[in-house]
Amino acid sequence: MIKTIIDKLLGKEPAARARKSRFGKREEVPASVHGIDPQLVDQRAVDVVRTLKDAGHEAYIVGGAVRDLLLGLRPKDFDVATDATPEQVKHLFRRAFIIGKRFRIVHVVYGRGREHEVIEVSTFRAFMDNSQAEQVSGNERTSKLALASMKHAVDASGRVLRDNVWGPQDQDATRRDFTVNAMYYDPETQVVVDFHKGIQDAQKKVLRMIGDPATRYREDPVRIIRAVRFAAKLSPLGFKLEPKTAKPLLECEPLLREVPQSRLFDEMLKLLQTGHALASIEQLKKLGLEHGIYPLLDVVVERAGHPFVQAALADTDRRVGEGKPVAPSFMLACVLWQDVKQGWERRLKKGYHAFPALNEAIDEVFDQRIGDVSGRGKLAADMREIWVMQPRFDKRTGSTPFGMVLQARFRAGFDFLRLRADVGEIEEDLAEWWQEFQAADDARREDLVAQVREEQRQKQKAAQPAARRAPRKAEDMQEASPLDTIVIEGDAPAKKRRRRRRKPAGGADMAPSGGSAE
Repeated sequence: MIKTIIDKLLGKEPAARARKSRFGKREEVPASVHGIDPQLVDQRAVDVVRTLKDAGHEAYIVGGAVRDLLLGLRPKDFDVATDATPEQVKHLFRRAFIIGKRFRIVHVVYGRGREHEVIEVSTFRAFMDNSQAEQVSGNERTSKLALASMKHAVDASGRVLRDNVWGPQDQDATRRDFTVNAMYYDPETQVVVDFHKGIQDAQKKVLRMIGDPATRYREDPVRIIRAVRFAAKLSPLGFKLEPKTAKPLLECEPLLREVPQSRLFDEMLKLLQTGHALASIEQLKKLGLEHGIYPLLDVVVERAGHPFVQAALADTDRRVGEGKPVAPSFMLACVLWQDVKQGWERRLKKGYHAFPALNEAIDEVFDQRIGDVSGRGKLAADMREIWVMQPRFDKRTGSTPFGMVLQARFRAGFDFLRLRADVGEIEEDLAEWWQEFQAADDARREDLVAQVREEQRQKQKAAQPAARRAPRKAEDMQEASPLDTIVIEGDAPAKKRRRRRRKPAGGADMAPSGGSAE
C-alpha cells in the first residue's frame, strides 16, 4: 500500500498495470458475440489444434484466418499458434517440417501432390526490447555465421534478423502487426481471444498497427508491403488504413533496401497473386509507393495500364476468386513480354535466326529484370517455355500441333496466346483454332490440320503469278505458233520454246528405227 502511494507520488505505475497496458487486456469473446460460422473453418486446422491440445498444449487458429472468419469470408490459408516449441510440434505429426531461420515455424502437411494442404504452426513469441538485442554490423548473408548462434538479433538500422525467443500468448499478440490480425480462435470452444480490440477495429473497418507504426516498420520493413496488401484486400469491404498507421509508410520505404531481394520478390508475388492485384497497384499509387519498393514491381505498376498486362492482372484476380491455381511464371511472362518482343525484333533485324534470337532476348530480360532471386531456375524455365511456345502456335500442320498439346506447359502457353488475341495482338482465328484443337478427338484434329493445309495450299496458289502472252510483231506472228514464246510475269526474262521441225508427209521410210509411223 505504502509502495503504491510512493509510486503514485513519483509518477510510476505498478508493474502489473504497466504490463497490462503494454500487452493489452485479454478478452474472451463467445460465439454469440463474434458470430463466426464453424462451417468456414478448415477441418485440417481443427485437427492440428485438437492434436496439440490433447498433448497438453495451448493452441488456436490465428491471424488473417480469424479476421476473415469474423468478416464472413472463407480463409484461403489457416495458421495455428501454440505454446509448444517447433520440436514438440514436429514430434506430434507424421508429416511436419521445421522451416525458417528468422522465424522458426512448422509446416504440417496434409495430402500429396497438387491437392496437399499446409497448416503453418508457430510458437508464441516473447515481445523483446530490440534495443537490448544482439547487434550485427552486416545483413543475413554477411553475418550468417554470427546469426547461427543468436535467438534475438538486429542489424544497425534496428531491423530484426532473428526472433526465436518463446513467450506467453499476450506478448505474442503484441508483437504481431495489425490489431485485426492479432486474434486467436479456439475452434473447439468457439471462443475468440482478443488483446488489442481487434474485433472493434474489424467492426469499424480500420487497419491499425499495434504499437508505434514507425518503430514497427523499422523492426521489419516488409510490414510496409503487408500494409498495402491488407488495405487492397479489404478495401472492397470498406477498410481503410488508420492515418497514424499510413503516415510513416513513405518515409520508411528506404528501409526496404536492406531487405533480401528474395524476400522482397516473395512479398511482391503476394501483392499480385492473392486476388487483389489491380487493387494493390491502386493502393501503391494512392500511398505514393508506386516506385522504389522493388524494381520488378515498379515495372508492373508502370505497365498496369497496358491492355495486355491489365488483362493478365485481371485474369489472375479472377482465377484466385474462383479458387483456381495461379502461377507467378505466367503473370511475369505477361508483364515482361514487351521486353522480350523488342529484344527479339531487334535481333531479327540484324539477321539472327528466329529461335536463337528469341532465346537471347529471353536471357537478356532475365538478367535485367529478374536478377538473382530464390527459385529463379524453375521460374525462368516456365517463363521461357511460355514465350518459346508462341511462334510455334503459328505452325498448325504436320506433327507439330499433336506434339504441342502434350507439353506440360501447353495450357499456360495457350492462355498466354488467348490473352494476346483478346487484346488484338494476334488474329482471333488462331486462338479459336487452338481452342478447338486441344478439346477435339483424334479424328477431328486430323480434319482441323487438313483444313489448315488446304487453306495454305489455296493461298499459295492465289499468290502464284498468272501467265500472260508476250506481244509480238506482225511478221513474227505469221510464222510462229502461239506456243512459241511465253512470258512469265516477274523479273526473269522471257524464255523462247524451240520450234519442232515438221516431218515430211508420206515418208514412212523416214521413221526412226524401232518405232512405227502414224
